[in-house]
Amino acid sequence: MLEVGLAGLGWWGGMMLAALADSPHVRIVAATDLDPGKAAVAARHGVPFVPTFQSLLATPALGGVILCTPQDFHAHQIIAAAAAGKHVFCEKPLCLTRADAERAVAACAAHGRVLGVGHERRFEPPVVELAARIARGDLGTVLQMEGNFSQDKFLALPPGNWRTSRGNPAGPATATGVHLIDLATAILGPAERVLANLGTLATTFENGDTLAMSIRFASGATALLSAILATPFDGRIAVYGSEGWAEVRDKAHPEQSEGWTATYVRRGRLREQIEYPPAVAVRANVEAFAIAAAGGAPYPIATGQMIETVAALEAVFASAATGQPAQVPG
Repeated sequence: MLEVGLAGLGWWGGMMLAALADSPHVRIVAATDLDPGKAAVAARHGVPFVPTFQSLLATPALGGVILCTPQDFHAHQIIAAAAAGKHVFCEKPLCLTRADAERAVAACAAHGRVLGVGHERRFEPPVVELAARIARGDLGTVLQMEGNFSQDKFLALPPGNWRTSRGNPAGPATATGVHLIDLATAILGPAERVLANLGTLATTFENGDTLAMSIRFASGATALLSAILATPFDGRIAVYGSEGWAEVRDKAHPEQSEGWTATYVRRGRLREQIEYPPAVAVRANVEAFAIAAAGGAPYPIATGQMIETVAALEAVFASAATGQPAQVPG
């Protein structure tokens, strides 16, 4: 059992407390937030509250930390936690620049600590199955990925919230788009060039509510990705190959999963459709991290892919700001 501290008790920190409440692999034993009023969130789950991140790291017997903090904090918090001998699970995006991601990965490696990241979409059962089918060649040469991860949850946020502020570049990218970028990186490899179109069409969000991304990868494959923060939930990915295609469609927002429908079409074969029951991918991800930290199976997301996802995200920021194509920093 890995005992961890939780930094950040906002919306997602509360989700993390609930998701891990009865986990056999990881237990949250302390929590902190910049707002002392959030102590009540921890108290509802029977978790002690400590006043600062530094005091969280000093909690006795703490083996790791989970970061549900604003993304600007991630790089220095990862480095500080690794230096304190803690394994680190960081919510997405891991960092905002390739350079910071490389520094965070290097710090964990230097101290022999496991680094996990909140890309739980990889742990959804139909996505695990899709990855396995692609790996064994069922779709042939992968040509293109399409994806949409849209929601309207941010409409309920109070004015001035960091998630919709100008200081958080290309808001739809960091809210939901980065999950699609990560899946594209996992399936297609490193990205080379991005063209992003960002607009504020239906809200007063300072950092946009509608984002379209066209990404070219080193393999020559492409990804067409969409993230919208002003429409009811929609979630789907589709992968097209030389021998067939596959689609995974969510039935509800992953926060309250109702399962998925997966469709597989292969040349010369009947269409296959599979229904998947609900699952808590957030928990599966953190438990995989905890198992790796305990010396078990390696964490499934390679640190190199974490860096490549952040590099593509950085290019999205650059392209969204100018409306011009941007090279992915390498």
